[in-house]
Amino acid sequence: MIVVENTIVSEDLLDKKFVCELNACKGACCVEGDSGAPLDEEEAHILDEIYEDVKPYLRAEGIEAIEEQGKYVFDVDGDLVTPLVKGKECAYVYFDEKNTALCAIEKAYKEGKINFQKPVSCHLYPVRITNYKDYDAVNYHAWEICKPACKCGSKLNLPVYKFVKAALIRKYGENWYHQLELAAQHIRR
Repeated sequence: MIVVENTIVSEDLLDKKFVCELNACKGACCVEGDSGAPLDEEEAHILDEIYEDVKPYLRAEGIEAIEEQGKYVFDVDGDLVTPLVKGKECAYVYFDEKNTALCAIEKAYKEGKINFQKPVSCHLYPVRITNYKDYDAVNYHAWEICKPACKCGSKLNLPVYKFVKAALIRKYGENWYHQLELAAQHIRR
C-alpha cells in the first residue's frame, strides 16, 4: 500500500495493466452488477440540476426508470447510486449502433450542454474508492467482464493509475497525482 495525503492506494494500481476495450466488452460495466454507479452527495445535487439537459440523450426506458425511482437512489447497502432500468443497466445509459453502452451524461457534456462529465466513480473505473473516517482507500477492482481491458493494458504496458490519470486528478488534484507518480517511480526502481 502507498500513502498519499489522506489516501491509502493499493499497489495494484501500479502493477495491474488496463485499457478499456469497448469493442470487446460493449460497456458491460454500465450494464452488469447489482446497483448503479456510486455517487457522492454533491453529484446527486448535480444530477438534479442537469437532468433536463441530459434527458434528450436518454432512452425512453431510462427516463421511465428515473421518473419512477428518482435521479439517484440508495442501494441495498445504503449507498447513493444511479437508478437502474429493470435491475439491469444504468438509467443514464444509451446504446450506440454497435449496441455498446455509453453514458448520456458524458454525451451531453461532450456536446457542451452541461459542464459535468459524468459521475467520478464511472470516470475512475476500474478504480474504486472506499471512504473511511480519516482516509480513502483507493483500490483496483478486478472484474471478469474487464478481461479484454486487462489484455489490452498488458499489450500496451499501461498501468491502471496511468489509464485513469485524468480521473484521479479530477478526484484528488494534480499534486496528489504527482505524489503517486513519484511513489510509483520509487517503488518500481
